[in-house]
Amino acid sequence: MIMRNLFAALSTLALLAGSATAFDLGDMSDQEREAFRNEVRAYLMDNPEVIMEAVDLLRRQEDAAAAMTAEEEFNRDLALVAQNADDLFNDPISFVGGNPDGDITIVEFLDYRCGYCRQAHSEVANLLKSDGNIRWIVKEYPILGQASMDSSQVALATKRSLGDDAYLKMHDSLMRFGGQINDASIKRLARSADLDGDKIIAAFDDEQILEHISNVRDLGQRMLVSGTPTFLIGDVIIRGYIQPDQFRALIQQVREES
Repeated sequence: MIMRNLFAALSTLALLAGSATAFDLGDMSDQEREAFRNEVRAYLMDNPEVIMEAVDLLRRQEDAAAAMTAEEEFNRDLALVAQNADDLFNDPISFVGGNPDGDITIVEFLDYRCGYCRQAHSEVANLLKSDGNIRWIVKEYPILGQASMDSSQVALATKRSLGDDAYLKMHDSLMRFGGQINDASIKRLARSADLDGDKIIAAFDDEQILEHISNVRDLGQRMLVSGTPTFLIGDVIIRGYIQPDQFRALIQQVREES
């Protein structure tokens, strides 16, 4: 790209110097083309700063384009949050933790088999404990196969049959669990959390749970959630895992701007 721009510039110089014939590399003979290339090389060797100027200009143009794209994405995300606010913040089935009356809401789309979700799990828990003024909404978003789907069903079956406190215990256990989901493993997980495994199993295939997961998948598609974890902090969407200090800084920024 830079060389083409230089060729164009030199072509213009040739015309300005008084050439009566239009400058076109395609119309040159092999000998004329070789001579021109030698002239370009000589010019660049004598004026190497031209390359750096061209590179700097290209970089600034790309940075400007990237900034515009980021702004467009930000505005798009704001519109998505506004359009889907009720499903994001007022869903009666999704688990709500932290401080239900917190001054800021974090929505997390997660998959129990996602490595980055597991990495973020303890960090989110520490954040909720240390801050004390965050409302946390979990969107079960199983996208990594049947094991992910089964895990989400277990979590939601626990919530439906045993309540929010039991859900949070099972949520923690599922984030550490790597085996197959079946009746035996559900009972083991329940037993380790002092929960009633039989009640969880009885609710596993509840139609309301399956419908809820389907609705969250539809919501995720509307929100352009293509991977987990995806966080919504206030009205800012974070697509992917971020470091704890970045997370806290963003929360502070959202608070200051709200």
